[in-house]
Amino acid sequence: MLRSQLALTDVHGELIIPVVQQGRQTPGMPAMPPQPLPDGDIVAIAEYIHGVQATSRGQGSPPAGPPIQLNIVVGDPKAGEAYDNRTCTTCHTLQSLRGIATRIPDPMQLQNTWVAGGGGRGGRGGSSPVTVAVTLPDGQRFDGPLVRYDNFIVILTMPDSTQRSFARNGDVPKVEVKDPREGHRKLLPTYTDKDMHDVTAFLVTLK
Repeated sequence: MLRSQLALTDVHGELIIPVVQQGRQTPGMPAMPPQPLPDGDIVAIAEYIHGVQATSRGQGSPPAGPPIQLNIVVGDPKAGEAYDNRTCTTCHTLQSLRGIATRIPDPMQLQNTWVAGGGGRGGRGGSSPVTVAVTLPDGQRFDGPLVRYDNFIVILTMPDSTQRSFARNGDVPKVEVKDPREGHRKLLPTYTDKDMHDVTAFLVTLK
């Protein structure tokens, strides 16, 4: 009823009064019999309906009340530590992860960060930028943060903050891209829900 076109377009009962007093027959639905109510009572009902509409939340909104606090720390820390030892220590030492729960105290943000491949400190899977090394045919080499890389050009940032571009022709010049998040991207399709919950439960203990 709150979403009906009748209730949404009515202002002060002018559309609702005739429906209540005369009844309504809608195909495929039970008939609404006429109700012999005075106009004033129907106007009061209409105002009540509009009052509920004014305070109702949008469609798809969570129920009214205090904000829902989600607890995503539901995994097994020991299983998470075992997963870390088995899978992550090739890029991250335990020492490099120490304090991650202090730097990222919100467990949801912490989970999103490690799944995406950020938040480490001193590890190859940390939050360092993607870098590139360009080696010219004469042996000259240029290293720096990657700006752009495609089949035709590679652009990097030089130590003096200027940018340098190199035209590409097949494998010339030689281009080596180092992406610290590559390992995380390769692991992403392999994570199970349990893996993510367990690793998060382990990381929140690393204060």
